[in-house]
Amino acid sequence: MSGTFLSGMRTMARGAREQPRLFGIAIAGSVVYGAGTAASGYLVGRVTDRVIVPAVTGSGDVSTADVWLAGSTLMAVTLVTVAGILVRRVWAGAVAFTLQAGYRRRLARRYLELPLAWHHAHPAGRLLATAGSDVEATWQAMFVLPFALGVVVLIAVAGVAMAAADPVLATVGLLVIPALLLANIVYQRRMSPRVTRVQQLRGEVSATAHESFEGALVVKTLGLADEEVERFTVDANRLRDANVAAGRTRGAFEPVIEALPALGTLAVLSVGTARAAGGAVGVGDLVQIAYLLGLLAFPVRAFGWVLSELPRTVAGDTRVQAILRESATTPWGERSFDATGGPVAVSTTGLGYRHPVPATDPLDERPELPGQRASAVAPQHDPAPALADVTLDVAAGSTVAVVGSTGSGKSTLAGLLVRLVDPTSGDVVLDGVDVRSLADGEVAGAAALVPQSTFVFDDTVRGNIALGLDDASVPAGRRVGDDDIWRALRLARAEDFVSALPGGLDELVGERGSTLSGGQRQRLALARALVRRPRLLVLDDATSALDPTVERAVLDGLAESGEGTTVVVVAYRPATIALADEVVHLERGRVVDRGPAAEVAARDAGYRDLVTAYARAAKDRADGVTTNTAGMA
Repeated sequence: MSGTFLSGMRTMARGAREQPRLFGIAIAGSVVYGAGTAASGYLVGRVTDRVIVPAVTGSGDVSTADVWLAGSTLMAVTLVTVAGILVRRVWAGAVAFTLQAGYRRRLARRYLELPLAWHHAHPAGRLLATAGSDVEATWQAMFVLPFALGVVVLIAVAGVAMAAADPVLATVGLLVIPALLLANIVYQRRMSPRVTRVQQLRGEVSATAHESFEGALVVKTLGLADEEVERFTVDANRLRDANVAAGRTRGAFEPVIEALPALGTLAVLSVGTARAAGGAVGVGDLVQIAYLLGLLAFPVRAFGWVLSELPRTVAGDTRVQAILRESATTPWGERSFDATGGPVAVSTTGLGYRHPVPATDPLDERPELPGQRASAVAPQHDPAPALADVTLDVAAGSTVAVVGSTGSGKSTLAGLLVRLVDPTSGDVVLDGVDVRSLADGEVAGAAALVPQSTFVFDDTVRGNIALGLDDASVPAGRRVGDDDIWRALRLARAEDFVSALPGGLDELVGERGSTLSGGQRQRLALARALVRRPRLLVLDDATSALDPTVERAVLDGLAESGEGTTVVVVAYRPATIALADEVVHLERGRVVDRGPAAEVAARDAGYRDLVTAYARAAKDRADGVTTNTAGMA
């Protein structure tokens, strides 16, 4: 518990330091509330002695003016106290919501800064849960912390007032406070592992749900909805059980915590009645102490609320800080490309890459609940290299086709050439400069990748193509207009279908381009790359959804555009390979052969089998049709 408490309070202190003005105003409002509440208790005692008792017993002369003065004074103190409550609540909420918004922005920025290899090892669902529920859990206690700190003032002032009225009754009444704190400490010690477990399972449920939604097309086409629901149900039930375990603990302790203030008030009234009967204490003092103790009962619970949130604070902050402090970075140098432009030469030496091992949840090392089966985690092994000792030289302005069977490392090579990831061995050199020594933005400004999995944003056609280049903040030399967009669409053979859209360039294409066909999405992605006039264009099977006629037209347009671009294309079809100056045959992450297509086909049987697979399949189908027709005759 001490570790959780100290960690949680350090997090709260960090939040207060980050928002000192808002937090200070919330504390000031809470102090006003505490002082006003204590003052109202003192005034109730004095009004009882000087106005109510004399008026009821007839032992004194109480004028109407005295009654109005007493009521006005109590009303003024009450209004000040209400103002303190309003200031405390509004600014405490501002502190919490401002911190949540700030940390979500930090996480979003960090997600974008972290290299792609890091994202490959971290489930997207868990990252979404961190930015959502974990950030919220981290700063939830800030809603109550100013209240709890204001209660310190209330306890101090009320304690002095109660001791001044009657030390014996004050001692009896104030024993409730350590009893409440002790009950809350025991409560939090029981709750901490349960709440941590809940936070961990929330991330797992989010990851499962995200994967299910992302794979909705696969699930529906294979008729696996029931299996997917069952998979989600297992995770949801585990989260339910963890929440029930936390709820049972809460249900066992909260009635005790609620009862302690009432028991304290009863004790004060019992002892106070006896002392008042013996003349040891006045009626007003007894009313004042009982009233103050009744007022303390609810605010003192604020300490319990803060303590109850600390386990969630620590669990959430553990995940958030694990990402914000992540050491994985993409180090940038200070060098720039030659300002004269033109196509770039590409070379690699001893290039190798291993995919990262999937990361574990930072909360996974926390102990499981007693009696709960530990999560089954498969052992992680160092993966086989996706690429090994790949050495290439691509002349500036040439076109190279990379050919290989599935899993041969073609997409990995494409990502390395545009520095989506850094190699685990060897280097990538563009125009004689190692990409790792180039300044931030240099590679993105010179090279463009069109991946095999096309992504289209829920935006207009114009917004998808000019993405990031149509803003006033973009340097004039890189800013694009409609003429540039139409030119890119013509090169990508997308001009006709975009012109036929009701809104043209302003047509909304829906989430992930849901209103477009696969081929149309690929051509938009290709236009998005071409509008940037790249000096290196890497096409990772980027025309797979196009029919051969359109594909040929697109590739011919690229060849005839005169843009002066070096092109590296991952290809399967002979029509695509025929446009290349050179072919590179990859298998199992290694270069098997390279050279002009005809020469490689003559000496490399594996390459020959790959590029003739379509033709052989078509011939077999044709022979089958001929045979069947002859048999029927």
